[in-house]
Amino acid sequence: MPPGTGETPDAGGAGSAPAENTVGSIASALPSVMATDYTGTMARKTIPRGGDSRQPKRRSSGSRAAPAPAKARRRPAPSPPPAALTTWTPGEVEEAFRRFRAANPAPRGELAHQDPFTLLIAVVLSAQATDAGVNKATPKLFAVADTPEKMVALGELRLRELIKTIGLYRTKAKNIIALSRALIAEHGGRVPHDREALEALPGVGRKTANVVLNGAFGEPVIAVDTHVFRVANRTGLAPGKTPFEVEGSLEAVVPEKYKRHAHHWLILHGRYVCKALKPACGRCLINDLCRWPDKNLLSV
Repeated sequence: MPPGTGETPDAGGAGSAPAENTVGSIASALPSVMATDYTGTMARKTIPRGGDSRQPKRRSSGSRAAPAPAKARRRPAPSPPPAALTTWTPGEVEEAFRRFRAANPAPRGELAHQDPFTLLIAVVLSAQATDAGVNKATPKLFAVADTPEKMVALGELRLRELIKTIGLYRTKAKNIIALSRALIAEHGGRVPHDREALEALPGVGRKTANVVLNGAFGEPVIAVDTHVFRVANRTGLAPGKTPFEVEGSLEAVVPEKYKRHAHHWLILHGRYVCKALKPACGRCLINDLCRWPDKNLLSV
């Protein structure tokens, strides 16, 4: 199976009726991704049954209109029940990751880099862009600026020219120069091995911090990009409405021995097999475990 990474979440599908959650629960229950947002309150008509509400009723002269009876206040629709962390059993989760490991024991990301700093820069550039597009621009960039000091010396204008083929290059150039200055001033020119310090850098969010912690420092954290988000929700492995919720579900259900590479296995599976528009269910390693009701086993 080929390698990869990516960004913004898209809901790629949903599982069938959830089985009993035997894995456990986290401190705050996650909202159900299967519940609809359409409520009876939203469907009420604004025009009364008696006719057009724009026609005022006439009053008889010398009489006062009787006060309208107070309407009973409607109670808000009840919240949907909390979602299970997974619709899979612990044995099914174990089996899925056993298969992923057997097929690809040491998965790697596709972003070209040489060290923690170049990985950090590549991940910042990959936001709302493809890894392939980033890899076309970074060889020339890293040839002249592969340290925070060299990046600051390069300057924002020259950096723009080197990355202008990548989306949002102006904002990214500004953030890269700013984070390079911060690394020099606050971390001795080194990328910190700490989530809070990473997220404090300009242009660095939780997903970027997780990718760096996992890829550069070997931490068993799970970065949730668009591919991981889709696979987790579509298969029923780890439902969630936001990347943070999916990350929490995955952290709770993925066995510890698989967490080091879980991020890459799920990214690769989402990028090359469980694709957004035409998932290749026929060659999916876990199609017998997947809860998605629209599986097409003829699609390869």
